[in-house]
Amino acid sequence: MNPEQWLAQYDETLKKAAASAQKADKALREVGGSATSTDGEISVHVSAGGATTGLVLRSGVRDYEPEQLARAILAVTREAQRDASAKVVATMEELVGDSPALDVVKAHLPQGYAGDAEDDTDAPPAKPRDRPSDDEYFDNPPEVVH
Repeated sequence: MNPEQWLAQYDETLKKAAASAQKADKALREVGGSATSTDGEISVHVSAGGATTGLVLRSGVRDYEPEQLARAILAVTREAQRDASAKVVATMEELVGDSPALDVVKAHLPQGYAGDAEDDTDAPPAKPRDRPSDDEYFDNPPEVVH
């Protein structure tokens, strides 16, 4: 192979690599993950990188103790991050196949990814606290000032 052919072939290889990188960048920008608590009261949306982009708390979360609510939000966020990571893995698998590059991507996912055999399906749902009904509360308000 003469030098001009080699250079043309190398240039074509670089163009293909750049196009593949642009395709991966575009595909990954569109990836995100979401999860909802088992009771449906908490929903979280995250970006491909795992950053929280949306949080929905429904009225039932008022029945949670603050610590329970915090734990539940964090648990649902981890599920959403694993969902996003699974989509990142699927997107990269389409682009690079089952290759060492895909192994690098998988190794750098801090929460793992949904379907990696680390899924925690036995987590108990958060339990709401006992609260009197509004009618009972207003009929018998707590004494605040002595």
